[in-house]
Amino acid sequence: MKIEQNILDAANNWLTPTFDIETQEQIKKMIASSPKELEESFYKNLEFGTGGMRGIMGAGINRINKYTLGKSTQGLSDYLHTVFPNQSIKVAIAYDCRHNSNTLAKIVADVFSANSIEVYLFSDLRPTPELSFAVRHLGCQCGIVLTASHNPPEYNGYKVYWEDGGQIVPPEDKAIINSIENLNYDQIKFDANEDLIHYTDKEVDQAFIKSSIENASFNTPADAKENLSIVFTSLHGTSIVSVPETLSQAGYTNVHIVEEQAVPNGDFPTVKSPNPEEPEALAMALALADKTNADIVVGTDPDCDRLGVAVRNNEGQMILLNGNQSMILMTAFLLEQWKKAGKINGKQFVGSTIVSTPMVMELATNYGVECKIGLTGFKWIAKMIKDFPELEFIGGGEESFGFMVGDAVRDKDAVAATLLICEVAAQAKAKGSSVYKELLQLYVDHGFYKEHLVAITKKGIEGLQEINQMMINLRENPLKEINGQRVIMMEDYQSSIAKNLLSGEEETMAIPKSNVLIYYTEDGSKICARPSGTEPKIKFYISTNAELYDVEDFEEADTILNEKIKNIISDLGIK
Repeated sequence: MKIEQNILDAANNWLTPTFDIETQEQIKKMIASSPKELEESFYKNLEFGTGGMRGIMGAGINRINKYTLGKSTQGLSDYLHTVFPNQSIKVAIAYDCRHNSNTLAKIVADVFSANSIEVYLFSDLRPTPELSFAVRHLGCQCGIVLTASHNPPEYNGYKVYWEDGGQIVPPEDKAIINSIENLNYDQIKFDANEDLIHYTDKEVDQAFIKSSIENASFNTPADAKENLSIVFTSLHGTSIVSVPETLSQAGYTNVHIVEEQAVPNGDFPTVKSPNPEEPEALAMALALADKTNADIVVGTDPDCDRLGVAVRNNEGQMILLNGNQSMILMTAFLLEQWKKAGKINGKQFVGSTIVSTPMVMELATNYGVECKIGLTGFKWIAKMIKDFPELEFIGGGEESFGFMVGDAVRDKDAVAATLLICEVAAQAKAKGSSVYKELLQLYVDHGFYKEHLVAITKKGIEGLQEINQMMINLRENPLKEINGQRVIMMEDYQSSIAKNLLSGEEETMAIPKSNVLIYYTEDGSKICARPSGTEPKIKFYISTNAELYDVEDFEEADTILNEKIKNIISDLGIK
C-alpha cells in the first residue's frame, strides 16, 4: 500500500538523533515492509481518554513507548511547577504486571527527577488502588500508575492522579494535555537525579491494608468469617500482593487461591482476556469452587481495580454476577450497616454513573441518602468527594465491575471491594441466607432492574470512523420507538441537551460534556450509547425493569426482561 505523505513526514521525524538507534531501526523496518503498521503507529497522537493514556506498545506517536511517556511526563512536570510554584513537589509511581511496566515506570521516574521532582517509586508491582492511596498517604501532588487494566498483552498505559488521590479531571486534564502538546520530543529531560528517587514498599503496603480493613469490615463474627469458603484468583495480576493478605488480616482464613493464575504474568497465559467481566476468565476459579464447595468466587483484573464475583444460586450452582448486581449488593449492605450504626443523618451520599443501573438511586432514596450521578469513570465519583466536602461519602460504583468503599482510595478498588463482598456473603450465610437470596430480596424491595451490555469492537482508522458514524446517526436520526415503546426522552451529553421527543421541549444538563447518548422509553427502559475512551469499542448499555412482588416470581420476570432486552438489541441493529 502507498504510504501517505503526512504519515511519512511524522515517521521521518523519529529518524533524527533525538531518538535512539533501536527506535529508528524499528521505524525503518516499518517503512520498508509494514506500511499498515506504520500508518497505525503515526496517524494520530496517542490521546488521554477516560482512563488516561492507553495503547499498544511500540515505536511511534500512537504507541506507548519511552518517548510518548517521556513527553507526557515532561509536560506534566512543567505543569506541576506552574501550579505548585516554590513548593517541594512529590510524585508517587506504581506499575502492574505488564510487559515493560517496570522499565517504563523507571523512565517516568527519571524524567520527574530530572525536573527536580521527588519520586516515590514502588520497587515491584502494586495494585492501582494502592497508588491512589499512596498519593494522599505520602502527601504527593501527583501520582502515576503504569497499567492497561484488562487490555490484551500488547497494551500498556499511563494513568495520572492528582493530590486528592483521584484521576485528573477538568480543568487539570486539558491544562496538562496543552502542556504536553506544546513540547517537542527533544525537550524531554531523561537524565535522572537518582538522589530524588526513593523506593517505597512495606510502609505504604501496611497502611493500605490497614485502611482497607477499616473501611470494608462491619462487625462480622469471627466464626462467620471462618465458615465462609472463598475462591480467589488474581488472573496473573497485581492483586496477589494485597488481596490474600487483606483477607487474612481481616479474619478470612478459608481462602482457596487459583495457583495456576497466582504468578504475575503479562502474557496472561491461562485466559483469552484477563477481564473478570468475561465468564471464561473465571473458568478455573469456578472449577476450583466446585471442587472445594466454595460459597463465593472473586477474581480481579491485572491492576486490581475491577472484580468479578460468582455466588451459588438457589439450586447450588455457581453463577456470575454482573457489575450492576455486585454494586447493588455492596451499596445496599453499606447503607444498612451505616443505618444500624446510626450514622445516616441526611449528610451522606453514594455515587454512581450515567451508564449504571438506576436501581442505585432507588436504594439511596429508601435510606434517606443522596445519590449523585456523574459521567462514566471513577474519576467523576472521586470528584464528587472533592466537590462536596460537607457530605460523607459512603461508597460508589458503576456497571464496569468496579466499586469504591469510603474515601481512602479515590478510584475503583478491588482490594477493599473483595473484602466487602466477603462481608456480605459471610453475614448472609450466618443468618441462613446467601448472596443470591439477598439480591432477590433487594429486587422485591426496590424493583427488579436488569441490565445488559453490548460492546462492539472496531479496530484501527476505519473502525474509529465507523464508531463516529454510528454516533452521528443516533444523534441526527433519533429512534422514535424501541421495542414497541415510544422514546420519550433523549439526553445528548455532547451538546448538554435533554430533549423531550414528545413535546419538543429542551433543557440544559449541568454535567461536563461527553460523547454519550441516552434514550428513555415510556416503559422505563434506558438505552445508552457510548464510545470507549480507552479501547476501540462502542458500548450500548441497556437497562430494563419490572416490579417483583415475590422471590418466587423471579424466573418469570427474568424471562420477560430477557425478551425485552433481546427485542431492544434487534431494534438497535446491534449484536
